[in-house]
Amino acid sequence: MDGFIHIKSISKLHKLIGAENPKHPLLTVIDYSKISNAPDHYNVKFVTDFYIISMKEPAADAIMYGRQYYDFEEGTLFFMSPGQVFSVGKPSATQYKGWALFFHPDLIIGTALAKRIKSFTFFSYAVNEALHVSEDEKEILNSILQNIEKEYKLNIDDFSNSVIITAIEQLLNYSQRYYSRQFITRRKENSDLITRFEQLLSEYFNSAALLSAGMPSVEYFAAKLNLSPNYLSDLLKKETGKPTKAYIQSEILEQAKYRLLNSNETVNEIAYSLGFEYPQYFNRFFKTKTGITPSSFRNLN
Repeated sequence: MDGFIHIKSISKLHKLIGAENPKHPLLTVIDYSKISNAPDHYNVKFVTDFYIISMKEPAADAIMYGRQYYDFEEGTLFFMSPGQVFSVGKPSATQYKGWALFFHPDLIIGTALAKRIKSFTFFSYAVNEALHVSEDEKEILNSILQNIEKEYKLNIDDFSNSVIITAIEQLLNYSQRYYSRQFITRRKENSDLITRFEQLLSEYFNSAALLSAGMPSVEYFAAKLNLSPNYLSDLLKKETGKPTKAYIQSEILEQAKYRLLNSNETVNEIAYSLGFEYPQYFNRFFKTKTGITPSSFRNLN
């Protein structure tokens, strides 16, 4: 693919940025202040086979995610999982600081972190949903990163991977804590987003979209709100206790109950009108949520 660079190994990454040979085959830490991007890499699309945790401080490059650039003027932490595509814009004239931790999934294979890694949903957040950290938080994260860097640059022994993986998990746990704090400090903005989401949900169920497109997806509402699906679900769960999918299902259930009690539609007609492909799917959904079938609910009321 023209203008597309796939970084499959740590050694290829080091070669690309002009760094010395890596000390570890599955892990590296890049110091942004010690590298300079080649002009022919500006706006080129990159994809890697690594998990990436990146801390950028003032005057960093603009990062393009999707079709939009994001220029970080404060200390910012963002995350990428293997296979995500990104590009780097032309850097500012001012020297900037920061670091990026790259680690291959094979590093954690067979460990507790391998089982937990998917629970760190911020790896699927968009760049504009990055974590903004305070000076104290940044100091803690930098300290953990330095421990990782020291460990993998030592002679590798039987304990190296265990120590490194424990530190990576600690870094992720702190990041999760700080994201929780960020959701709290953005409560007003979050409240506005939730109100808009509820409006979109109501509009969808009262439009022809339900019949033409079927049941709405998490991705549909996330796109309407210019958010990543995981960020929207995490925001809703933090603020309301319910992720997006549960919110959608609650609306479907309320719509179903209303129609069962206030219309002459058959159960099958209601099922199709709510976007269910088959009536038996609707019956199963309704019974799972209420403990009784739609017909029984109608008869009881």
